[in-house]
Amino acid sequence: MTVTSPHLSLEPDPVGLPVPGHLDQLESEAIYILREAAAQFERPALLFSGGKDSAVVLHLAVKAFRPGRTPFTLLHVDTGHNYPEVLVFRDAAAEAAGVRLVVRSVEDSIRQGRVVLRDPSESRNGHQSITLLDAIEEFRFDACIGGARRDEEKARAKERVFSFRDAFGGWDPRRQRPELWGLYQGRIAPGENMRVFPISDWTEADVWRYIAREDVALPPLYFAHEREVVERGNRLIPVHPLVPLRANETPVTRTVRFRTVGDITCTCPVASHARTAEEILVETLTTETSERGATRLDDAVSEAAMERRKLAGYF
Repeated sequence: MTVTSPHLSLEPDPVGLPVPGHLDQLESEAIYILREAAAQFERPALLFSGGKDSAVVLHLAVKAFRPGRTPFTLLHVDTGHNYPEVLVFRDAAAEAAGVRLVVRSVEDSIRQGRVVLRDPSESRNGHQSITLLDAIEEFRFDACIGGARRDEEKARAKERVFSFRDAFGGWDPRRQRPELWGLYQGRIAPGENMRVFPISDWTEADVWRYIAREDVALPPLYFAHEREVVERGNRLIPVHPLVPLRANETPVTRTVRFRTVGDITCTCPVASHARTAEEILVETLTTETSERGATRLDDAVSEAAMERRKLAGYF
């Protein structure tokens, strides 16, 4: 007999005990990876932007070590161009989890001359690497846990779960380690770093299934709301002082939501009336457009260009 619930299906094993469903298996694997990171590294940080993927990873981290203390520092690299709603959520989520939050700003890196923009309106997403590497050195983080998933784009599909970075923060695919039988090798020399991706095997749909099942809190931008936008090609561009309108563009008010949130200058909403995680899951399962390809202007780059960013220390 099959036992069902609104969120998972359990099939009996040969001795009649229920077998964990798909979400349970993903959760178990992610918790195992988080515990391995805590065991193998002295000063691990959890990269926390306030986006849905990092919110899920934080939820998993709290669950992994409950009722004890979550052994990670939250680190946010703030571009200075984030949506205010996301920053409010970021602070509230860190406080609710009882975890220390460290924020380092690309704006400070610009003032220090560490980051030089070609143009003041340029997206700062690609420049976060410098601020991240400076924060890693400042706090001596030996591992940074992120919410990247392999299904997001081709360069990220090449990442290991424990992704080795050299003393300059660079990713070298030839120096990555085999990960057979769920064994992760975290040994590093002083100055080297590991990036850890506990939800690497999850899809966008898996993330929304989990958010719905666990009632994970998110910034309101992820759910349908009215916003002024302009149509530019096949994208909706949010109307904002940081995003100058082009000649002959006329703002219109549309019901939209964000599939991913990041720098205002490069994050686009999509038309949607989905106001719950369950409704968003239905949309996710029926869309033909990838998450980042549809909504992130700075990700409309070649696989080689994204890999060059990773070689320079990008997330």
